[in-house]
Amino acid sequence: MRQVNVHEAKSTLSKLIEAVEAGERVIIARAGEPVAELVPLRRRPGVRIGTLKGKLPEGLADSLAEPWSRAELDALFGQPLEP
Repeated sequence: MRQVNVHEAKSTLSKLIEAVEAGERVIIARAGEPVAELVPLRRRPGVRIGTLKGKLPEGLADSLAEPWSRAELDALFGQPLEP
């Protein structure tokens, strides 16, 4: 853990950011009293399009897009559906 005063933090901000990116904990103090901590941002994973391409059985997506028959729906729910 590194503790720096506000003046030093202002003049060496880019180096402090590099230290945080490298995993170091940086505390900023005013008159020797800790007042803030520099921490890395938690990045949310982005949406990755096409990650399932080639991993699903062939024709599955097409069959899911087709309407189900009454017999398939009855089998799915274990009983006949009301009209």
